[in-house]
Amino acid sequence: MPEEAADDAADYTPADYTTVARVGEINEGEGATYQVGQRLVAVFLQNGQYHAIDDLCPHMGASLGAGALDEDGGVMCPWHAWRFSIKDGAWLDNPTLKIDTFEVRVFDEQIQVAVPAQPPTDPAVETPSKDEPPADESSPG
Repeated sequence: MPEEAADDAADYTPADYTTVARVGEINEGEGATYQVGQRLVAVFLQNGQYHAIDDLCPHMGASLGAGALDEDGGVMCPWHAWRFSIKDGAWLDNPTLKIDTFEVRVFDEQIQVAVPAQPPTDPAVETPSKDEPPADESSPG
């Protein structure tokens, strides 16, 4: 099987990839969950291509790797039927919400995923600067 590439794969070095499985261990049209560093990652095989997304559904934390995959590349959360694209992580009922996606490659018959060392920060959560004291939640205003 040829090595898979994406436009932004150049952002990663070979050392950034972690082997999660061997080719043939994930059946076509299915997914599986793997621990990569501190993250759980769901890896899917659809139409001969591997895709990797955050395994945890943001609604209640169910494993998306255990969800049913439809022919359009949507995986359904097994608990409450939220559906996410395995290609770009978009919630299919409200595409403004997305879960993380990860680069996948096949190298020497090994399925490898690149997961950043640090989880992304939530832009809605502000971190005070060193010069700024934390906000006092008990004060009015």
